[in-house]
Amino acid sequence: MTKKCKVNLTQHAQDDLEHIYYYIAADSPNNAVNFVLQLEEKLYSLNTYPERHPLIPENEFFGTDYRHLIYKKYRVIYRVIADSVFILRIIHGAKILQV
Repeated sequence: MTKKCKVNLTQHAQDDLEHIYYYIAADSPNNAVNFVLQLEEKLYSLNTYPERHPLIPENEFFGTDYRHLIYKKYRVIYRVIADSVFILRIIHGAKILQV
Protein backbone atom coordinates (compact mmCIF):
# COMPACT_ATOMS: atom_id res chain seq x y z
CA MET A 1 0.00 0.00 0.00
CA THR A 2 1.27 3.43 -0.93
CA LYS A 3 1.87 5.90 1.87
CA LYS A 4 -0.04 9.15 1.38
CA CYS A 5 1.38 12.59 2.05
CA LYS A 6 -0.61 15.62 3.07
CA VAL A 7 -0.52 18.37 0.43
CA ASN A 8 -0.46 21.92 1.81
CA LEU A 9 -0.70 25.13 -0.21
CA THR A 10 1.16 28.09 1.24
CA GLN A 11 -0.45 31.51 1.10
CA HIS A 12 1.93 32.44 -1.76
CA ALA A 13 0.77 29.41 -3.75
CA GLN A 14 -2.89 30.23 -3.08
CA ASP A 15 -2.28 33.80 -4.24
CA ASP A 16 -0.49 32.50 -7.35
CA LEU A 17 -3.42 30.22 -8.16
CA GLU A 18 -5.87 33.09 -7.77
CA HIS A 19 -3.75 35.32 -10.01
CA ILE A 20 -3.62 32.60 -12.69
CA TYR A 21 -7.39 32.22 -12.51
CA TYR A 22 -8.05 35.95 -12.98
CA TYR A 23 -5.47 36.21 -15.75
CA ILE A 24 -7.15 33.45 -17.78
CA ALA A 25 -10.67 34.57 -16.81
CA ALA A 26 -10.06 37.95 -18.43
CA ASP A 27 -10.39 36.09 -21.76
CA SER A 28 -12.55 33.13 -20.75
CA PRO A 29 -14.03 32.39 -17.32
CA ASN A 30 -14.83 28.82 -18.38
CA ASN A 31 -11.24 28.18 -19.45
CA ALA A 32 -10.02 29.66 -16.17
CA VAL A 33 -12.20 27.32 -14.11
CA ASN A 34 -11.14 24.29 -16.15
CA PHE A 35 -7.46 25.19 -16.02
CA VAL A 36 -7.44 25.76 -12.26
CA LEU A 37 -9.35 22.52 -11.61
CA GLN A 38 -6.88 20.55 -13.74
CA LEU A 39 -3.93 22.24 -12.04
CA GLU A 40 -5.37 21.50 -8.59
CA GLU A 41 -5.75 17.85 -9.61
CA LYS A 42 -2.02 17.80 -10.44
CA LEU A 43 -1.18 19.51 -7.14
CA TYR A 44 -3.08 17.01 -5.06
CA SER A 45 -1.62 14.09 -7.03
CA LEU A 46 1.59 14.90 -5.14
CA ASN A 47 0.08 13.06 -2.18
CA THR A 48 1.66 9.90 -3.64
CA TYR A 49 5.31 9.68 -4.68
CA PRO A 50 6.06 13.42 -4.52
CA GLU A 51 9.74 12.68 -5.18
CA ARG A 52 8.89 11.56 -8.73
CA HIS A 53 9.40 15.10 -10.00
CA PRO A 54 12.89 16.54 -10.42
CA LEU A 55 14.79 18.88 -8.16
CA ILE A 56 14.85 22.45 -9.44
CA PRO A 57 18.06 23.85 -10.95
CA GLU A 58 17.89 26.86 -8.60
CA ASN A 59 18.66 24.61 -5.61
CA GLU A 60 22.34 25.02 -6.41
CA PHE A 61 22.10 28.77 -5.79
CA PHE A 62 19.61 28.78 -2.90
CA GLY A 63 20.88 25.74 -1.02
CA THR A 64 17.38 24.26 -1.00
CA ASP A 65 15.89 20.90 -1.90
CA TYR A 66 12.83 22.10 -3.80
CA ARG A 67 11.21 20.11 -6.60
CA HIS A 68 8.96 21.16 -9.42
CA LEU A 69 6.01 19.78 -11.27
CA ILE A 70 5.56 21.23 -14.75
CA TYR A 71 1.98 21.73 -15.91
CA LYS A 72 1.53 23.37 -19.30
CA LYS A 73 3.35 26.73 -19.01
CA TYR A 74 3.55 26.71 -15.20
CA ARG A 75 6.01 25.40 -12.63
CA VAL A 76 4.70 24.22 -9.29
CA ILE A 77 7.56 24.64 -6.81
CA TYR A 78 7.24 22.41 -3.77
CA ARG A 79 9.12 20.87 -0.89
CA VAL A 80 8.69 17.49 0.75
CA ILE A 81 9.13 17.33 4.52
CA ALA A 82 8.43 13.96 6.16
CA ASP A 83 4.83 13.04 5.25
CA SER A 84 3.91 16.51 3.97
CA VAL A 85 4.20 18.32 0.67
CA PHE A 86 4.30 22.10 0.79
CA ILE A 87 3.35 23.87 -2.42
CA LEU A 88 5.47 27.01 -2.24
CA ARG A 89 4.81 28.82 -5.52
CA ILE A 90 3.06 28.36 -8.86
CA ILE A 91 4.91 30.47 -11.40
CA HIS A 92 4.98 30.86 -15.14
CA GLY A 93 7.77 28.78 -16.64
CA ALA A 94 9.42 31.88 -18.13
CA LYS A 95 9.88 33.44 -14.69
CA ILE A 96 12.88 32.88 -12.46
CA LEU A 97 12.18 31.62 -8.95
CA GLN A 98 12.94 34.16 -6.25
CA VAL A 99 13.03 33.13 -2.60
